Amino acid sequence: MIGHRGAPAYRPEHTRASFELAVDQGADLIEPDVVLSRDGVLVVRHENELSLSTDVAEHPEFADRRTTKVVDGAVCTGWFTEDFTHAELRTLRAVERMPELRPLNTAYDGRYGILTLAEVVELARCRSTADRPVRVLAELKHPEYFTGLGMPMGALVAAELRRLGAAGAGGTVVVQAFDPAVLRDLRDRLGEDGPQLVQLVHDLPVGDAMVTPSGLREISTYAQGIAPSRERVLASGARHGRAGGHLVAQAHAAELTVFCWTLRAENVFLPEHLRRGTAPEGLGDAVGDALALLALGVDGLISDSPDQAVRARTAVPAQLV
Repeated sequence: MIGHRGAPAYRPEHTRASFELAVDQGADLIEPDVVLSRDGVLVVRHENELSLSTDVAEHPEFADRRTTKVVDGAVCTGWFTEDFTHAELRTLRAVERMPELRPLNTAYDGRYGILTLAEVVELARCRSTADRPVRVLAELKHPEYFTGLGMPMGALVAAELRRLGAAGAGGTVVVQAFDPAVLRDLRDRLGEDGPQLVQLVHDLPVGDAMVTPSGLREISTYAQGIAPSRERVLASGARHGRAGGHLVAQAHAAELTVFCWTLRAENVFLPEHLRRGTAPEGLGDAVGDALALLALGVDGLISDSPDQAVRARTAVPAQLV
């Protein structure tokens, strides 16, 4: 069970409180997104644009850094991590990114700062026990974009994992990315005994080729797992049935684990039959959503509500998980 950016259904995402709560709720891994500061520090934010998840707009000293950029083909206006040193980023405070859906989380606005990947790894290690290790599933965001700015993410991540003593297959950190190039780069830099790698799979057509038998075999040459969306996994299960032939079964045949993103409890994110009431922010049947995915044999659930995913795991026979 993987706490997506911590436990953001209950605390603002990527904060220490969110990650701590995810561990308390039973998450086996905590999942930070990783971007870069101007001085090459691996910092934890959903995107390199800061205005939705921090109070940067309230800092007059940074007003002149608001700008418009094209990131991975999308035009975006705001403040960007690569225009700030790590020291400057540490002056910002986290806020709830979806206040209209999670208004209770706004009570925590301004309480927590921006973490580095190293700090999340330290948190996981501090919370680990011999009986229950906690690991970090780090998602590398926009590696091609940052490389174009002269900050090669693969090289920086490899160096940081070595520094942290997390560059081995059994280390604290598992790395995932949508861009296969950065995963291949990490495999080349850190070797076959390097960290476990997971290929994220787009819902866009670019992801379709990845989940063919040949695509899965290709991924298995550099990664140990795939991470498709819940929608892709469920659609494949509906087409092929639970007996076999669906995406999870094909991935397992290629000796790949399957992590599934992203489970959320609010009605707006759930299919109609799992919604409860009509309010978009109302809570639906998140446990039922998780159970449907576990029945297809997925190896990991990436959830905004780790407690709900854990409830689902305890509600099904052991052979399903």
